[in-house]
Amino acid sequence: MLIQNLEQKTRLALFTVLLTIVGSTVTCSFCAYYCAKLITDERSQIYILDGDIPFLAQRSKQEANFVMEAKAHIQLFHYYFFNLPPDNDYIKWTLGKAMYMADGTAMKQKQAMDENGFYSDIVSSSSVCTIICDSIHLDEHRRKFVYYGTQIIKRRSRDMKRSIITTGYLENVPRTQNNPHGLLITNWRTLENKDLDY
Repeated sequence: MLIQNLEQKTRLALFTVLLTIVGSTVTCSFCAYYCAKLITDERSQIYILDGDIPFLAQRSKQEANFVMEAKAHIQLFHYYFFNLPPDNDYIKWTLGKAMYMADGTAMKQKQAMDENGFYSDIVSSSSVCTIICDSIHLDEHRRKFVYYGTQIIKRRSRDMKRSIITTGYLENVPRTQNNPHGLLITNWRTLENKDLDY
């Protein structure tokens, strides 16, 4: 009788210890998960001070703003590539900025325009080229874009308006000072570059 009583008490003690260990493990795991989630949520929040008043700003991933950043990148690239004053140093500087935003296909187009004397013609004739973005069609899934713009070339003798349509693809790259959007234009080519009117 005493031995059976002792066996039951030992089993009860063992069961109680095992139940306590399992319960403690589950509770600790839940607490660790909840704390990690809480820390992650807190890190995604940024507070901005306006004087003494804090405002909560949400940090977002690049994917959340992809369309906006992609269109800004495409527009900025075309601005650097096609806005050209009659200043050789400035042309080199803006084209250099544009080359950080696209792959070798943009360099090939720049070299072709240079060989045709386009840039030297701008400087010698004191022309001013500006581009106006009409619209950008962006396919988010394929990351393909089509840029529609109007280039105005102002010369002393006459003003010329040209329609420019280009296309290409976008790839993610690390953000740098020269490429703040973290995107790279690839397979860039001109679909249309024709005179509209004078």
